[in-house]
Amino acid sequence: MQVIHLREDHIKLGQALKAAGMTGSGVEAKIVIQDGLVKVNGCIETRRGKKLVDGDIVEYKGESVKIEA
Repeated sequence: MQVIHLREDHIKLGQALKAAGMTGSGVEAKIVIQDGLVKVNGCIETRRGKKLVDGDIVEYKGESVKIEA
């Protein structure tokens, strides 16, 4: 499982996917999120601007990323 360390109090879902290398671009992140292919804490998330905070776990294509402060 990859880890993304927060620089601020949160990171948006689309930014997190891009930062983790799970998608190649913001546009690709937007599409996979809107298509319901991304889970946050085990639930499908369709909002690209969803704010992720310390402890959140993002899943996409069998990969996981943990958000840490």
